[in-house]
Amino acid sequence: MATTPFIPQTITVHLGPPDSPARNVTVPFVDYLKNVAASEIYPTWPENALRANIYAQISFALNRIYTEWYRSRGYDFDITNTTAFDQSYNFGRDTFQTTDRIVEELFNDYIVRQGAIEPLFAQFCNGTTSTCEGLSQWGTVELANRGLTPFSILTNYYGDDIRIVNDAPVREAVSSYPGVPLRRGSSGNDVRILQVRLNRISNNYPAIPKIPNVNGIYDVNTEAAVRKFQEIFNLSADGVTGKATWYKINSIFNGVKRLSELDSEGLRLQDVSKLYSETLERGSSGTPVEVIQYYLSVLALANPEVLNPDIDGNFGEQTEQSVRSFQRFYGITEDGVVGRETWNAITDAYRGALDSLPQTVPELAGPLYPGSVLTEGDTGQSVEILQYYLNRIGEVYEITPVTADGVFGPQTSAAVIDFKRIFGIEPQNNAVAAATWYRIASVYSELVSSGSITEGIFPGRISTQ
Repeated sequence: MATTPFIPQTITVHLGPPDSPARNVTVPFVDYLKNVAASEIYPTWPENALRANIYAQISFALNRIYTEWYRSRGYDFDITNTTAFDQSYNFGRDTFQTTDRIVEELFNDYIVRQGAIEPLFAQFCNGTTSTCEGLSQWGTVELANRGLTPFSILTNYYGDDIRIVNDAPVREAVSSYPGVPLRRGSSGNDVRILQVRLNRISNNYPAIPKIPNVNGIYDVNTEAAVRKFQEIFNLSADGVTGKATWYKINSIFNGVKRLSELDSEGLRLQDVSKLYSETLERGSSGTPVEVIQYYLSVLALANPEVLNPDIDGNFGEQTEQSVRSFQRFYGITEDGVVGRETWNAITDAYRGALDSLPQTVPELAGPLYPGSVLTEGDTGQSVEILQYYLNRIGEVYEITPVTADGVFGPQTSAAVIDFKRIFGIEPQNNAVAAATWYRIASVYSELVSSGSITEGIFPGRISTQ
């Protein structure tokens, strides 16, 4: 499920009921709509009736695509051509100039409920041999003959709380699955969406524990919620959100929210809002840029083909050239932009490089970031190193002292928040991602260099999770 709806360039139609062995065809979305209009309604109807019906047909198809109704159930198509489930589509049929013209005008407009963002599941039936709670196709003719506008016809059937979204963006449809499994230490927009969905599902399945911090960090609470979800729905209960778990969560979320029903609970913008930039490119700045610069700097130590950028949080020409060098070496489209594919490839390469690099890297202020976000509930040597750093820095700055026992508990959380507050790192929470780890290590190194503290012996090599 994307954050906000879009118009897909193509749609894949199954030419039969969902479980039938019928073939799939992938066609331009506009051509699909022209075919549906020609198959469902008569071109001789009043234009306002035609427009109302075509709005409904567009919204219906977009709802199927946006909610990944079929794909989240394991099918390899977006919609069927069977009217018992979807809307009529007769592959290869001729279409009509009258309805083609209207489709070309309206194809990137759709219906939503006010306050919701998902395309309305604009259910309809012919109104003669079949009736339903939604739009009556033949009924639209009568209303149009009475002088009603297309929008008035739609409100007659779907209620006064609808509106039309105009000029939605057109782009290639991509799977909502992040492309890599999400697990303890993962972070980003996909993790936040996962947390939102699990918390809503837990209203209907209270055995799933609530995730108190919906912050895009896959912490111990998120892992516990995923594991319980997997147990309930007979998935491998490993606490990792792979493709099967992701789409099962998506399917159950759609169901409890009734997103593909006329009486949908509605999906709010805050349900899919982003905490992080989806792409990093020239002109971007902030912590996500600092993270990618850190990863690339480490990769440059392991691979001379990757250019080494400064770690300054500003995506300028130097960082762009570093990204391009990485993309070129790893066979990714060389555009200098860090989108999902490039981000996943860089983080995977970083984790892979950890075992080939020395225990300490003076160019990057000491032990390397373990490759996953550390937060309360984590344990291990990387936590012990973090605690060591914070305690030593606390000899100069007012940072809560902690016991270096490798257990990330409340004291360690307080110390991390103290450090972030002192050094102006946002967000000021207890999560230690790559940028915060680097800053902590850098401050420690600077204090040693200045003679403010003496260099000690910190715990050995960190281990990846």
